[in-house]
Amino acid sequence: MPTTTEINLGDVAARHNAYAEDVASERMTLNMGPSHPTTHGVLRLLVELDGDIITKCSPVIGYLHRGDEKIAENMTYNQFVPYTDRLDYIAPLANNVAYAIAVEKLAKLQVPPRCQAIRVICCELARISSHLLGVGVFAMDSGALTVFMYAFTQREKLYSLFEELTGARFTTSYTRIGGVARDLPEGWLGRVNKFCNEVLSVFDEVDQLLSRNKIFLQRTEGIGTITKEDAITYGITGANLRASGIEADLRKDNPYSGYEQYEFDVPIGTKGDCYDRYLVRMEEMRQSVRIVRQAIERMPDGLWYAEDAKKIFVPPKGKVLTSMEELIQNFMIVTEGPQMPSGEVYFEAENPKGALGFFIVSKGGGVPYRMHIKGPSFVTLSILSKMAPGHMLTDMTCILGSLDFVLGECDR
Repeated sequence: MPTTTEINLGDVAARHNAYAEDVASERMTLNMGPSHPTTHGVLRLLVELDGDIITKCSPVIGYLHRGDEKIAENMTYNQFVPYTDRLDYIAPLANNVAYAIAVEKLAKLQVPPRCQAIRVICCELARISSHLLGVGVFAMDSGALTVFMYAFTQREKLYSLFEELTGARFTTSYTRIGGVARDLPEGWLGRVNKFCNEVLSVFDEVDQLLSRNKIFLQRTEGIGTITKEDAITYGITGANLRASGIEADLRKDNPYSGYEQYEFDVPIGTKGDCYDRYLVRMEEMRQSVRIVRQAIERMPDGLWYAEDAKKIFVPPKGKVLTSMEELIQNFMIVTEGPQMPSGEVYFEAENPKGALGFFIVSKGGGVPYRMHIKGPSFVTLSILSKMAPGHMLTDMTCILGSLDFVLGECDR
């Protein structure tokens, strides 16, 4: 049996040999994040370097974990709506819609056409807002600060429209199970149409600043390539999947909220690199403007909530204050939650970051028995360990910016 002295000497020898190997290969381990602007939130990357070349990259998540799914199982279906704002907090309006449709699928509830059109406008404006930030930050990460200013100027205009519609700029909580919180403000559609006319010229200016910029091309072309096979294997969705040349869009493949009524194109990349991901998002914003214009032109009259959802949708405030029946209905929905049948449902929507899915298990009553959220950013980050090796450390900035993830829906 070895003595203590022999064991210590052996440890020293092992550490010396490991150090000698590291010095010979010039390998080192570097922490990027979790407090670093490049990582777009509290993401930690454990990077192994050989000189300036990345040999290994492991994303470390969980710094923002809040237990949203377990929270959902301890409150009513309606009470969870504000928590969906905090998933992809860059596109809260789209999160609200995805969750509401999942619960409506459980309740076998159909919302009226006006409600569907309002939701489509909300989702597409959220897509524009999200992609403006994604492209702006990506450009800034690549050294083009001016594009960031252009993008944020337009997002401020969108936030003013969101505030007018929902009463909040950031955490909107606008969609309700069975409808939306309130009808459109007078003249709001006209102001949205005005924004659409103005923002198209900004897209063109951003295109002129970046798309043929020699420095931007050198930093993005051929960098962070995701092949078709890898995109499918890792379950990538959204713009990152389409940039790899795969035509997959839930708005086309599995339409919801009346998307089958609108004409729009699905932009597809060819190489799957950082540059293609930028081009796809730029074109998606133009197509979103196209969808919003059609929704404005076709906006139907009628109610913005399902009139037959008396045990699900809170009645209008005016009726609550003047009718005993509506007052009791409001009291029951607020205290016990909307009464749902037993069953299991899964629904996923084409969110700006990718496919956002909700799996709900109900045993009846006003509270879900189980809920699971499929966050597209969580799936996106999983491919970093495959795509990062072989690139230089400075390329990580562009790769992360091009993937356009958000830690709120990754950690949940």
